[in-house]
Amino acid sequence: MDCVLGIDVGTTSTIGILIVLPDQVVAQTARPVSFSAPQAGWAEEDPNQWWQNVCEIVPDLISQAGIAASDIRGVGVTGMLPALVLLDDGNNLLRPSIQQSDGRCGEEVAEIAEEIDEAEFLKKAGNGINQQLIAAKLRWIEKNEPGVFRKIDAVFGSYDFINWKLTGVKAIEQNWALEAGFVDLGNHQLDKDLIKIAHVDPSSVPPKSTSHKILGTITPEASAQTGLEKGTPVVGGAADLIASALGAGLVRPGDVLLKFGGSADILIATDHARPDPRMFLDYHLIPDLFVPNGCMASGGSALNWFVDNIAFGEKANAREAGLSIHQHMDQLASDVPAGSEGVQVIPYFLGEKTPLHDPDARGLITGLSFNHELRHLWHALLEGFAYAFRHHVEVLGDMGHPTLRYMASDGGSSSRLWMQICADVLNSPIQLLRGHPGSCLGAAWTAAIGIGLTADWNGVTRFVSQADIVQPNPETYSEYDKGYRRFRETYRALSGLEYP
Repeated sequence: MDCVLGIDVGTTSTIGILIVLPDQVVAQTARPVSFSAPQAGWAEEDPNQWWQNVCEIVPDLISQAGIAASDIRGVGVTGMLPALVLLDDGNNLLRPSIQQSDGRCGEEVAEIAEEIDEAEFLKKAGNGINQQLIAAKLRWIEKNEPGVFRKIDAVFGSYDFINWKLTGVKAIEQNWALEAGFVDLGNHQLDKDLIKIAHVDPSSVPPKSTSHKILGTITPEASAQTGLEKGTPVVGGAADLIASALGAGLVRPGDVLLKFGGSADILIATDHARPDPRMFLDYHLIPDLFVPNGCMASGGSALNWFVDNIAFGEKANAREAGLSIHQHMDQLASDVPAGSEGVQVIPYFLGEKTPLHDPDARGLITGLSFNHELRHLWHALLEGFAYAFRHHVEVLGDMGHPTLRYMASDGGSSSRLWMQICADVLNSPIQLLRGHPGSCLGAAWTAAIGIGLTADWNGVTRFVSQADIVQPNPETYSEYDKGYRRFRETYRALSGLEYP
């Protein structure tokens, strides 16, 4: 049996999948990841935990599938980006990773914007000057952790770290490099002048790898720790949002994917790169396509925070009903009308990325009265993310990217209430997907392409089937249109406030 292994280094969990072409998932498993926020707006994780999860996941998958390690022909790794992982010259981790949702480097972003011409930077690097840039994160470390900064020998991302642990090869995948701000979009190569903006020696940034090209093979040490066979090929990997989009069927210009994971993402396929400072730009895994995209710093993470800190009293009721706490909350809120009877949630709990690029933004609950209950707050939280998606759609239109077809994927898309709210707010049908296991599938497919099991990028869509289409309810549009305008106005009115 020729299997391919996909690993997803996610924000809340590490996921592994084994697939057999053309369309069979033979095993899947996951391990949780601990998230740390030592200060407001910070987001950190321990890369060693990601690796420990991989070491547990692989034997579990092999056991589930009843195969030998030699049946795994190739490995692909995906992960969040651009998380920042640092090693010293002894290959020791220097500190916890700084996650892509981290908002600590606002001052450094402002400094970079003062030093260089943003229009020229955008034209060259393809992305604007914002908190996503690795240069801003590294400058923060330079100022606040100078002892760490002096020891930096290798700078790379989440899945680059796992690839290094598997193969011993240090490299940065193409989309991590692009979003980091290190790639010249004109020639698609690492640019020393762009790297120097980070105040690090360009030699500390490893070579750029292509997603589906073989990066290296499993080392004896990695074989002993994971159970993978020594010499198994490992490809360059993929950004999690791009890997997920491929599996979802984002294959034609105008296709849009709403991705409901730990963060909330929106991606559109296009054959024209039109850099815009409000959005991010990535390469598609399919050659000659690009993926302009937006990422909200929170998403499922905000829902998890809500049930753990506000709705925790409902957990026993959910267990008694045989439901997850999220399903139970949806059930409670199912009869709340559009607009949540005046309650509104601005879900900028970790600051906000696109299209605002405001690391100082905070979550807000407005419009509360004594007639409101827990169910109104939950409904308003779901509406908040739908309004934020509509903001992104307006920006994509401004950029010249018409949105033609909407699809939804990842865990949050299983909430029919949330999907109906999104369809109503966007006033567009949303195609739901069945059987999409997430970014790990796209990671496995990059490996299948890289080792020559297939040359068909679109073949990955055979693993995912189309489910229902959620049609918008025209009766709610007027209320949601007013709610959206109030959402935008509330942020503008309160954006000048300072928080501790």
